[in-house]
Amino acid sequence: MATPEEKSRLIIDKMLRDAGWVIQDMKQFNPGAATGIAVREFQTSTGPADYVLFVDRKPVGIIEAKKAGAIPTTFEAQSNRYSQSNLKYANVSDLPFVYESTGIETRFTDKRDPVPRSRELFSFLQPETLQDLLRQSEPLRARVKKMPPLDPSGLRKCQERAIKNLEVSFKKNHTRALVQMATGSGKTFTAITSVYRLLKFSKAKRILFLVDTRNLGEQAEQEFQAYTPVDDKRKFTELYVVQRLSSGFIDRSSQVCISTIQRMYSILKGEELSESAEEISLNEVQFQADKANDVVYNKLYPPEFFDFIIIDECHRSIYNRWKQVLDYFDAFLIGLTATPDCRTFGFFNENVVSEYTHEDAVADGVNVPYDVYTIETEITKRGSHIKAKEFVDFRSRQTRQKRWAQLDDDVDYSAQDLDKSVVNPSQIRQVIRAYRDKLKTDIFPDRDEVPKTLVFAKTDSHADDIIKIIREEFGEGNDFCKKVTYLAEDDPKSVLQAFRTAYNPRIAVTVDMIATGTDVKPIEVLIFMRDVKSRNYFDQMKGRGTRILQADDLKKVTPSARTNKTHFVIVDAVGVCKSIKTDSRPLERKRSVPMKDLMLNVIMGSRDEDTVTSLANRLARLNNVLDKDERARFKQKAGGKAISEVIHELFDAFNPDKNIERARTEFAIPDNKEPTEKQIKKVQEKAAFEATKVFDNSDLREFAESARKSHEQIIDSINLDKVIFAGYDKQAREQATTLVADFKAFIEKNKNTITALSIFYGQPRRRRELTFQMISELCDVIRSSKPRLMPFNLWQAYERLEKVAGKRPENELVALVSLIRRVLNIDSVLTPYDGIVNRNFQTWVMNRHKGNAPKFSEEQMKWLRMIKDHIAT
Repeated sequence: MATPEEKSRLIIDKMLRDAGWVIQDMKQFNPGAATGIAVREFQTSTGPADYVLFVDRKPVGIIEAKKAGAIPTTFEAQSNRYSQSNLKYANVSDLPFVYESTGIETRFTDKRDPVPRSRELFSFLQPETLQDLLRQSEPLRARVKKMPPLDPSGLRKCQERAIKNLEVSFKKNHTRALVQMATGSGKTFTAITSVYRLLKFSKAKRILFLVDTRNLGEQAEQEFQAYTPVDDKRKFTELYVVQRLSSGFIDRSSQVCISTIQRMYSILKGEELSESAEEISLNEVQFQADKANDVVYNKLYPPEFFDFIIIDECHRSIYNRWKQVLDYFDAFLIGLTATPDCRTFGFFNENVVSEYTHEDAVADGVNVPYDVYTIETEITKRGSHIKAKEFVDFRSRQTRQKRWAQLDDDVDYSAQDLDKSVVNPSQIRQVIRAYRDKLKTDIFPDRDEVPKTLVFAKTDSHADDIIKIIREEFGEGNDFCKKVTYLAEDDPKSVLQAFRTAYNPRIAVTVDMIATGTDVKPIEVLIFMRDVKSRNYFDQMKGRGTRILQADDLKKVTPSARTNKTHFVIVDAVGVCKSIKTDSRPLERKRSVPMKDLMLNVIMGSRDEDTVTSLANRLARLNNVLDKDERARFKQKAGGKAISEVIHELFDAFNPDKNIERARTEFAIPDNKEPTEKQIKKVQEKAAFEATKVFDNSDLREFAESARKSHEQIIDSINLDKVIFAGYDKQAREQATTLVADFKAFIEKNKNTITALSIFYGQPRRRRELTFQMISELCDVIRSSKPRLMPFNLWQAYERLEKVAGKRPENELVALVSLIRRVLNIDSVLTPYDGIVNRNFQTWVMNRHKGNAPKFSEEQMKWLRMIKDHIAT
């Protein structure tokens, strides 16, 4: 029976062979047999080394092997001693590459590093890799220490700080670093700048840019294509090869690879991946925790394939099976996120190189702030009741076909049932109608058209209901409101581009396609008609509105906009801003994983027995309630497979007897021998893959999920809803109060130091007049030191707190004069200064025209109005 040490040696031997090494005993030593030779028990001046590694006939490293359970760091001194000893026959010492391995854990040290430190590897580096390392004048960890100073041209302060601190982290040999930057502050641009510097100055061979949806990958690719470095007039893609992965092939000539983490996982597994698996954000899926680390060594793409990995929106893509991708590669890991949580901090060893919050971004004028406008209806809050014997519509979830029928029993439904088992058109209509009616009075009073609005719906069917009612309530056509989901009939990318750059659509409705990561700067309103339980996901969804936009660009899609985008409004129609949020997805327990998530699990590679058989059980229950037509539709969407056939294949994938027979056939095993465990496992994995391929079809998944929930939805047209509250929430009023108080304190504190205010305060009340230069100086001081107190932000705050006489002035200097007059109580209510001038002008003209006094001619009035307008501005 093999000893623990012998078992470890067997595993280590296999790892070496997988990595391309030829293993020899000392007696059979033949250094010319291959590029890389691992010689067992090679004698040194201090004893036999477990393995000595030869590359191109030259000794380059040693491996110290121990039994499983031993801690590699405890025998580093022994391995280091062997590496420094003289090799018998070779008279060579001080080998640069040192390993400690138990077969379970392997650590590696490159002694040429500036500060040699061991790090854990998935497996041994290939001989060609060590060959390449020796050809380099110095290792990567030495090269990153010599990066030249960053040229900050074209970078925001937060971007400059992130890149500089990241490079300091590299120089300290920290292998994990987290960059936290608010949504809209330029994370991707920051990352590309860093990638460019790493490729150019540290001579990194290859960098992986990981995302979690295809949509984000396409967006990242576009940003790489558009990027021009400050020290070169050529585009990034003219300087370096950028490949966005859409298959299982990686071009070895690529210096930047853009991939979803799902696809990279499938590449390492050597499996196909359905494109639909890349469409849904990992925020949307509850995953089953895998029992085994099932990523295995891949000779085509070994652990040393990438030098750096950038994980975009890393807060949602570094857990469960996806972590295996990051554990596999021997690379520096750089996390990008706007919304880290405790797990994210822990994964990156609490090495946060840059923190730039939404509040920081707002204060710097990089992002815009938001207000929350609440719309509550009775049914949204409390649900409703339909009496038995009432005639109602029943609507098929699959076909949306309606039938008119009588209820057998009373139906009580809660707010949580809305748009699932029951649809109440009046509830949707009241929310949309309240939004329409309050737009011009409360939400965006200075817009002549509907501001660009994004609505978050619960499901695709819910989105269709919302779109229909929006078009009716606004009296507009199809172009006014569009759906942007992966299941939309119109090309979602074209609709998204139009939403971003054209006048129509004014309103877009989505479920999850543009809930995160997608950049649509003109959005000024987000309407939540679905609740969100994840704090991170909610923050990401809010981020769709934070992007700043200059007035000229905003006017291209919203012509009535007179200023830069100053803020956005969250219209909360479901209490999403008040509901309890969690930092992470629910704990994964099989019985609580929804069927839609089980289907996504299997197409993304989680094909363990629990997941596959759980899915088979769910389908078996579904099969019991489907009618003949629905089974036919399932078969059509499943490529000709009946639901019963799919269920059998799922169960059979883990049938031991069938897998033994499969192994006999696959490996031509005679009847007098039994297949090995490895052979059985291989055919089992193949059977599970074949059985679950049917779920690659997103139409089938959508059909099965809809059918699972219910055959039909009740359309409640009996209970009419009504709005019980529509207005800004308490938080918005508190923020406005704080802003006004800060402005008063700013004016008081600076009255002796700002020339304009000093003169203003020093004059008798009757002579307090500000010149254009003085008020401009004050505005510049506010812009540089207190951007939150810019006039239009303050004006909006006053509108939250009190009655304002007239519309906000178009010129911010005019607005500032009015604000100062209000702060000093010269005006009892905030009054646009141009309004005061207009009123005084009208009074003066009327007095001059009283009685028999000579009247001004039309030409004189024209001149007087121009003088008046000049005074007003």
